[in-house]
Amino acid sequence: MHLSHSPDAPAAEETDFATFLKADIRIGTVVSAEDFPEARKPAYKLVIDFGPVIGEKKSSAQITANYSADELVGRQVAAVVNFPPRQIGPLMSQVLTLGFADEAGEVVLFAPDKKVPDGSRLF
Repeated sequence: MHLSHSPDAPAAEETDFATFLKADIRIGTVVSAEDFPEARKPAYKLVIDFGPVIGEKKSSAQITANYSADELVGRQVAAVVNFPPRQIGPLMSQVLTLGFADEAGEVVLFAPDKKVPDGSRLF
């Protein structure tokens, strides 16, 4: 299935709350961010701390257009933590970091506007 990131994309088909809850979306704090030169598109390798229950997880994120590695450390981000791990080059990405496309099609991270405890679940 291909998802369009365009604001003109049609709405997804109707679903229900139980289906929504199957996606475990949590907040975590980026504890490290480094360049990922082996990725096909410019990206960072992130380590994100999701608190004591989920722990630290790795992710690849194509967010280099809007963020430097230095400014990511300490920033809270949202991610799906219950998808199966996915091999991205030499990195096993354990979570899907979430964002929206800006007008240029580059990713802007999805995060709370106030600090919340790491591991908090979206509802």
